[in-house]
Amino acid sequence: MNILSIQSTVAYGHVGNSAAVFPLQRLGFEVWPVITVHFSNHTGYGQWRGPILPADQIAEVVQGIEDRGVLPQCNAVLSGYMGDKTLGEVIVDAVRRVKAANPQAIYCCDPVMGDVGRGMFVRPGIPEFMRDVAVPAADIVTPNQFELEYLTDRKIGTLQEALAAADAVRHQGPRLVLVTSLVREDAPGQSIEMLAVAEDGAWLVTTPMLDLSVNGAGDATSALFLAHYLRSGDPGAALSRVAASIFSVLEETHRVGAREIRIIAMQQTIADPDERFAVERIR
Repeated sequence: MNILSIQSTVAYGHVGNSAAVFPLQRLGFEVWPVITVHFSNHTGYGQWRGPILPADQIAEVVQGIEDRGVLPQCNAVLSGYMGDKTLGEVIVDAVRRVKAANPQAIYCCDPVMGDVGRGMFVRPGIPEFMRDVAVPAADIVTPNQFELEYLTDRKIGTLQEALAAADAVRHQGPRLVLVTSLVREDAPGQSIEMLAVAEDGAWLVTTPMLDLSVNGAGDATSALFLAHYLRSGDPGAALSRVAASIFSVLEETHRVGAREIRIIAMQQTIADPDERFAVERIR
């Protein structure tokens, strides 16, 4: 299968395409990475160098791929952090082109905007573009809890509130919502959850909360969930596999005290996850 992934990349570390491409390849997918920025390292370090590619040049790369006549073989488009609204428009246009060539292709949008404790960290206009344009155009969206609250203009403290918020997003257009990090009042202590919600069901998985703060885990989660969903067509199975893979990566990252997620070290687990956490169908 072929995935067009339009995201940032870094020379050192793992965020954006640098967190998504290798895991997808390790699972046997052909990835067509389109680079939106090329930085020395992720911005969480406070200092970085490198260029931001203009939207018109990114559009040229997408056009060049289309010129090869391969868009009918594209199974999915994946996007993450969008530097500005003009880039978002290029991404949504690329989705339209892919779907015109292959109506069965799906768009997975990671609506990167902010996080609990950090608030919004994207440029003005991006949250509104995500809410009003990118998310309605997507088939799969993978917000964290903070982003889900923004998209639905509601606070989430319980499982029922999370389910209602995910349903509200689905009613905007996406058929499948993966909440990549859920911390709720009625959950077991010292735990964090992921929640997948589709029209025909909802699935929940609980993992231990690690004392860890790293960048790129969300990017890898979105890529792996898309991959496992493309293979199985089963949101519950995809959730089980991505939870096992990502927790193992984060567990190893925490064990060695690394600042970058340990994707390469844990590549065998990514390729063959042990599905160590039980997924509960809750609806």
